[in-house]
Amino acid sequence: MTLAAVETTSAFRLATAAEILQVRSILQQEGLLGPQHRIAYLGLLDPVGTGRRAAGTGAEPGGRRFRAFIHDVSGAAPSDVVVSLTRQLVESAVVLDTAVTGELPVLEEEFEVVEALLATDERWLKALQDRDLDVAKVRVAPLSAGVFEYTEEQGRRILRGLAFVQDFPEDSAWAHPVDGLVAYVDVVNKEVTQVIDLGVMPIPAEHGNYTDPELAGPPRTSQKPISITQPQGPSFTVTGGNHVEWEKWSVDVGFDVREGVVLHNLAFEDGGRVRPIINRASIAEMVVPYGDPSPIRSWQNYFDTGEYLVGQYANSLELGCDCLGEITYFSPVISDAFGNPREIRNGICMHEEDWSILSKHSDLWTGINYTRRNRRLVISFFTTIGNYDYGFYWYLYLDGTIEFEAKATGIVFTSAFPEGGSDNISQLAPGLGAPFHQHLFSARLDMAIDGFTNRVEEEDVVRQAMGPGNERGNAFSRKRTVLTRESEAVRGADARAGRTWIISNPESRNRLGEPVGYKLHSHNQPTLLADPESSIARRAAFATKDLWVTRYAEEERYPTGDFVNQHIGGAGLPAYVAQDRDIDGEDIVVWHTFGLTHFPRVEDWPIMPVDTVGFKLRPEGFFDRSPVLDVPANPNKQAAACHGEGGSGGSCH
Repeated sequence: MTLAAVETTSAFRLATAAEILQVRSILQQEGLLGPQHRIAYLGLLDPVGTGRRAAGTGAEPGGRRFRAFIHDVSGAAPSDVVVSLTRQLVESAVVLDTAVTGELPVLEEEFEVVEALLATDERWLKALQDRDLDVAKVRVAPLSAGVFEYTEEQGRRILRGLAFVQDFPEDSAWAHPVDGLVAYVDVVNKEVTQVIDLGVMPIPAEHGNYTDPELAGPPRTSQKPISITQPQGPSFTVTGGNHVEWEKWSVDVGFDVREGVVLHNLAFEDGGRVRPIINRASIAEMVVPYGDPSPIRSWQNYFDTGEYLVGQYANSLELGCDCLGEITYFSPVISDAFGNPREIRNGICMHEEDWSILSKHSDLWTGINYTRRNRRLVISFFTTIGNYDYGFYWYLYLDGTIEFEAKATGIVFTSAFPEGGSDNISQLAPGLGAPFHQHLFSARLDMAIDGFTNRVEEEDVVRQAMGPGNERGNAFSRKRTVLTRESEAVRGADARAGRTWIISNPESRNRLGEPVGYKLHSHNQPTLLADPESSIARRAAFATKDLWVTRYAEEERYPTGDFVNQHIGGAGLPAYVAQDRDIDGEDIVVWHTFGLTHFPRVEDWPIMPVDTVGFKLRPEGFFDRSPVLDVPANPNKQAAACHGEGGSGGSCH
C-alpha cells in the first residue's frame, strides 16, 4: 500500500469510543451538554482536503471534526454544533428556531413517552374501553408527525400514535391493528394534544406469529448444507482499521449514524495508476410515503434516514444467518443520547462472493474455449426501523462496475380492511389490511472521475425513421445532451427511451480520445406518487425526480436538508438547485432517486420475503480496453476445462 493510502486511511478511519468521549467532554466544558440535554445526532464530518475543498473552510486539512445536534428536554432551543478534536474546541454552535428549521431527529426515549402518556389520558382510555381493550395489552407505534394544517403544532415536537393489540409477549401486535383511532402527542411538554376516534372497527383476530409451529408447519427437510469456504482466506486486505483493497479496487469503509455505511475514496488501479471514481457514496435519505387517505393514516410519511437515523438501529450481524462465507466485520462506534459510546458489534459485513460468468466465448475458428468467472466484493449492513428491516448492500465487481441494492423485508404496516373493500389497501388475512406505500431512496454520489472536473450527459435511444439513408428502417441511434446548469439537471427517467446518464471527465481521455466516464443505470421504477401539491411532495421533493446534479458544497449533505423532522419542505435539493450553478466540467454531486412501489400481497404476510431495488454505475470509456483480461482462468482449481489456452472440453457455469 502506498504512503498516500496510509494517509487516507488515517483521515477516514472510523470514529472511536475515545473520540466520542472527547467530544462529550468538550461539549460539557462549553455548557452545551448538561443533564437536560440529549444528543440527537453525532457524526464524523468528512476531513477537509488539501486541494479543491480546503479553501475557505477555516478547518485544518485532515482534521477530525464531529457534528452534534443537541436537544433540550426542558423545551429550550436546540443547537447544531461542530467540534474539532484536532484543535480541542467548539468550531461553531448555532441555536435553531425549530418553527423555521424543523425539529431534530426522533429520540429513542420519546418512543416510551408516547405510550406512557396515552396510558393515562382519559380520551385514549375511553376509546380503548369502547373497544373492550386492556390498556396493558395495547402497544402504540410512535410515528413522526409530518407537517399538515395543524398550526398549533408549529414549533412543537410532535409524534403521532397508532395502536395495536399484543395479547402476550411473543404475540405479533401488527396482526391486530386498532383502526379508527389515532393520538397526537407533544413529547416535550408531555401533553396529548389530540385523540381522534372515528368509531369502533373490528380488530383482526387471526394471529400473525410467524415463528408459531402451527402457522409455519414442520421445517423443510429437503435442504442440504451449502458450505462456502476460502481455505487461503479472502482476496482483500484491510489496513488502518477500514481501508480495503480488493482486486484493483480501493475504498475506505465509513459509517454514519444517519446514513449507515458510507464509502470514501472509491478508486480502481489501472495500468499502475490509482484512478478515483467516487469521492463519497452514501444513501443520504429514505422516505416511506403511505397512500391511504383515511384521516387516521393520511399523514403517514416516514423519513427513516432524516427522522429516525437508520445507522443507529443497525443490527449486529451473525455469521451463517446474515452473512455467509469468509466474513470480515467492522464494528462501528456511535454515541447514545448522553454522549456515551456504543459499539455496534459486527454492524458491517464484508465478504467476496462468486457471481457466475464474467466473460465467455467458444470460438469456432481458433478452437479456444474461454471462460472467466465473476466475483464481487460485498459491503453491507442491516437496520430495523419499527416494522420494516432494510439491507443496504454495496457491490464492487471485477470489471469496474459499482452497484447498490436495497433489500426490504420485515412486517408490513397494517390496518383493518374495510368490509366494502378499498382502492388504497390490500387485504392480507381476514379483516387485515396493509396500505399501499412506497420506499424511496436517495443516493448521494460525490463524483470524482479521474479528478473533480466532471460533467453529466443524458443519453436517450433514438429511433430513426425509414427513408433516405435508412431504406430498410433498421437503423437506430442515440442522443447525448450535456446538462450544463443545475436547473437543467433535474431529470426524470424514461424507460421507453432507455435513458441513462453518463458522468465523465472532459479533461481525461481514453486512448480513443473520448472523455472517460461511468454510466448510471436506473431501475426505472415510479418516483413519488403523491400529488405535487401535497405536504409530502414538498418535504420529499428529491423523490419527485430520478436525477439531480448539483455543484459540490460541503454544507449540502442531505437531499431533504439538515433537519427533516416537521420541516415544511423546500430544504435540500430544491434550495441547492435554486442557485442554478454551472455544473459542466465542475466539481459535482449526482443524486439518484430509486425505490419500490409496494402493493402488499397475501404472500407478504405475516413476514415479508425480501424485495430489492437499486442502481448500477458501469464504466463508459473509463478504460482503454476490457479491464478483466488478466482475470485468471481457474483460481479455484476445480475444473480444468475453464481455460483460455485452446482445445475442446466443457465449461463451468
